[in-house]
Amino acid sequence: MRVPQLVAHRGYPLHYPENTLIGIEAALAAGARYVEVDVQLTADRVPVLFHDRNMDRLCRAPGAIHEFTRDELRERRVLEFDRFGYKFAQIPITLLAELATLLARYPQATAFIEIKRIAVERFGVATVLEQVLAALKPVIPQCVLISYNMPVLLAAREQGYRRVGAILEKWHHHRNTEVQAIRPDYLFCDAADLPRFGDLGQNGAEVVVYEITDPQLALKLAGRGINFIETFAIGEMLASFGLLHKKPG
Repeated sequence: MRVPQLVAHRGYPLHYPENTLIGIEAALAAGARYVEVDVQLTADRVPVLFHDRNMDRLCRAPGAIHEFTRDELRERRVLEFDRFGYKFAQIPITLLAELATLLARYPQATAFIEIKRIAVERFGVATVLEQVLAALKPVIPQCVLISYNMPVLLAAREQGYRRVGAILEKWHHHRNTEVQAIRPDYLFCDAADLPRFGDLGQNGAEVVVYEITDPQLALKLAGRGINFIETFAIGEMLASFGLLHKKPG
């Protein structure tokens, strides 16, 4: 039986607000060897962890990350009120540099750093790449840059960045010229868009699929050549495969 590697998707969202230091640390403490986070830039070009194009869902606040400076965002809280109420009302938006500090404490962990398209749209490839790589400098060997935006990944390759991953809108896009041009080490795809039958392994690239919380489905996909599964329920999935180190605090 092939057991896939599990990726803590945005940290540990089953129990904590997504893309927060507390959730990522809980995932690592539970035994995650891989985590995935989303990165945008503030108005003053500080990389922070945030998924959505606006702050409504996560912060119950108007506006978007790129419209505010880092100092202006200090009062925002990633409480995910609809799921957690006020339980996490004191959790701030996490800086990418804070994630780097955390990763340094877990040298065996690998982080997939998703550069969000909105950041590239607002600030351009060169600025986004410069700021992200500067924040990650202490832990560059532990990080894989990923994105839907192929130009930013191509630029990273041209600058000598050694590991990148292309996120596909559709599974068949792995054959696109712009995807092949970056020679991706990883291909990310929504599990719902995978072909129903056949081997899914790709020569030269590991395939990572999301979002899976069903252990049996994860094992089925592993049998078809998928070696990496993204999950919001990292502790529960690790436990199902007998790999749980610690329960979430």
